[in-house]
This record gives sequence, C-alpha cells and structure tokens, in this order.
Amino acid sequence: MHPVLFELPGGIPVRAFGLMVALGFLVGAHLLWPRALAEHGADPARDPHRAAAVSFWILVGMLLGARLGYVGVELTRLAAGGAAASPVGARLVQAPWEALYLWKGGMVMYGGLIGAVVAGAWSARRQGLSLPSALDTGLACGFVGQAIGRVGCLMVGDDHGRVVPEAFERLPFPVTLRVPSAAWLQANPESLFPHELAGRVLWATQTWMSIGALAIGLCGFWLLPRRRYAGQVALTLGLVYGLGRFAIEVFRGDEVRGLWFGGALSTSQLLSIPLAVGCGALLFASRARREDLRRGEVRA
Repeated sequence: MHPVLFELPGGIPVRAFGLMVALGFLVGAHLLWPRALAEHGADPARDPHRAAAVSFWILVGMLLGARLGYVGVELTRLAAGGAAASPVGARLVQAPWEALYLWKGGMVMYGGLIGAVVAGAWSARRQGLSLPSALDTGLACGFVGQAIGRVGCLMVGDDHGRVVPEAFERLPFPVTLRVPSAAWLQANPESLFPHELAGRVLWATQTWMSIGALAIGLCGFWLLPRRRYAGQVALTLGLVYGLGRFAIEVFRGDEVRGLWFGGALSTSQLLSIPLAVGCGALLFASRARREDLRRGEVRA
C-alpha cells in the first residue's frame, strides 16, 4: 500500500489513486472501446473514430459526477447530524469552492457512473453513435477500466472493509488484508486507513470490487456477440453490478459515504436497489425482443 508512489521535481507527489484511475480510463476508453466499437458497434466503420470525442466527455462527466456525488453525501450528512457527523460538509459550506478540489480526494463511484453515462450519452448523440450500442460496448470496457482504477483504492487505504472476526483472521489475501502498523500510518499521512485500525485484519473489499469489476467487464465482452438486441449487455451489467455492490457493502467498514435507517443501509446500497430493480425489470420486459444489430431492424 503506497498512497504516494514518488515525487516529481519540485516535490510534486504522484498519488497512486490518481495514477490508477487515469490508467484505468486510458485502458477502457482509448484501448478497448474503439476496438469494441469496430467489432460490435452499430456502424463499425465510423464508430471507432467517434470514440475519442465521446471519451473526453465521459471523463469530464465521471470526474464531476464522482466529486459532486461525494459533496452531496457530505452535505446530506451535515444536514442530518451537524458538523460532528460531517466535518467535510461543514468545511464545504464555509469554502464551497473546495467542492472542485479533485486532487484532495473524495469520490463516489455511483456519482461517477451517472455523470459518465449522462455526459457520454449527450456526446454520443452529437457524434451520431447509436446510444444503446455505445452503452453496451462502453460499459463492458468501463468495468475493465474500473477494475484497474480500484487498485488505487487499495493502495491509498480507501473503501476498506470491516474488521474480520477472529475466527477468519487467517484467511489469505485477497479475502482479507492486514492494515500496516501505527508507525507506518504515521509515516504515511496520505493513507486513508484510520489509525485505530493499525495492525487489524480487514475484509479486502477494495480487491473484491476490483475483481468484481473485471468479472463484470469480461462478462460484457462475452455477451456482446451473443446479445439479442442493443442495450441488453448494458442492462445485464447494470443488474449484476447493482446486486454485487449491494452485497459487498455489507462488509464495508468505512462509513464516510453515509449510513441510513439507523445504519441498515449505506448510500451505495440505496442506489444499488433501483439500479438492479430497474435493469432487471427492463430485461424481463424485453425477454422476447430480437433485433438485427447491423441494420437495427426488429425481427420479432
């Protein structure tokens, strides 16, 4: 776990989280997506050349959505419990311009997903991309990119799991992980592991989310040549992600994203429910749908 990988001349830190998110975006948006569009896009000849322009807006939407989602959660916690419940929210009220300080950390994945989809859909329409087909290929590539970006969460100590019961402490990584010592945490103030967790064994939820995102992305690539209609892959991946994220949240130990109904549900679980239900309902309603994906003509 290395929150800061190295420093550039002038003492500029290169943080692991930012580097892994950037690497994940480059792999998903610039390496995989044009190839997926060339093979599975509605217009394989022209769609790959349109991808770069859309990817820019996906990046903008992802960063702003993730950050604004975090700000929204903190302000909600502030309104519900005051400054003691959200010191970050109290600071944002006093200095609202800090909401745009992306380099200070604080991102919500669901906010990033919503922002990326909204901005990407707007740009895709302007570029002439078929939106359902772009979502199918884009989400498959995006989840592979997320798998890489989530490694940054592990390296910085974010999104960590709960303390593991003593009976399961000997389970190996990537099921569990041991928080570094108090001396290490003191020497690495960029780490987001709370100091009271020094030396404790936690559920390795960061790694679970990385592995889960990779599995979802690979599932998407397997489904692309087998889909019966444009949009089927996106709905399937949304359903699987919603269910998986809801389950992983049970083992999460960082409550910074907010807990609701007396701690029964996290913010991410509240968002996972409508995502999974909505995607599942649309998949069921479209179970008899068939399309000629090259011409977009409905066959049955």
